[in-house]
Amino acid sequence: MKKNNKFLQNIAELLEASLVSSSSFKKEGENILKFNIEKIINKLNLVRREEFEIQKELLEKMSKEINQVKRNVIKKRKKRFSKKGKKF
Repeated sequence: MKKNNKFLQNIAELLEASLVSSSSFKKEGENILKFNIEKIINKLNLVRREEFEIQKELLEKMSKEINQVKRNVIKKRKKRFSKKGKKF
């Protein structure tokens, strides 16, 4: 009987302590959850929308510049070939 009372008293003390520290457990749980979410996001190489939009704009700009350079190269080649054709 004394062992049962001691056991119940220990459980009551643990429950009381856990109720007092439940807010700290909640915060700890939230921190663990946030950490795991960030870990998953990093593994997937995900980026924020802002970063994506910036990269998208840069890519579009570079694509336009590349196309312009290609057009310039084609024009120069046409001029060169047309000049060579006149020499013959």
